[in-house]
Amino acid sequence: MNSQSQKAIDVVLAESLKELAASKPIDKITIKEITDKAGVIRPTFYNHFQDKYELLEWITVNELFAPVDPLLSNGMLKEGVTFVLTTMEREKDFYKRAAQLEGQNSFNEIYNRCVATAVRKYIDVESLAGIADYSWLNEDIVAEFLAHSISWVTIQWIKRGMTVPVDELTDVYVKIFHSPIIEVITRN
Repeated sequence: MNSQSQKAIDVVLAESLKELAASKPIDKITIKEITDKAGVIRPTFYNHFQDKYELLEWITVNELFAPVDPLLSNGMLKEGVTFVLTTMEREKDFYKRAAQLEGQNSFNEIYNRCVATAVRKYIDVESLAGIADYSWLNEDIVAEFLAHSISWVTIQWIKRGMTVPVDELTDVYVKIFHSPIIEVITRN
């Protein structure tokens, strides 16, 4: 199977999960329901994904984070964040269900990993850690702090009905990335 048809099946399975999540909690959706809705057989699902949580991660990576790579690589943080939040807002029902997942397969954990990857890739955490007055405050801790901050704010925004406008939330993200960390890591 070529990569184009493989990606097409991934998209069909993702759309199936999103449609089902509009009326049912994700943790209650079965693989059979996903494959029936997608019009494929169960083995096809398992040729692409281990479980529905891996599919959820695929959706998060491919629909939220991969499209913003070019923006972030060109220093367009505000535009990248706006894209992610606007995409979530457009598919509000799905992300509300996703945000309800708890535990190790939670959307929060998946989203946090994706944010941490983006932070490490596009934010100069080395410089931020370098100005810290604390030797234990290294790049990984700074990246994790930023990722957890962004993830927590995002999950709260989703759980509270996405009532805060995207542009206001984007401003909060930009401030989280640029201001508070300096105050946290210095002794002034």
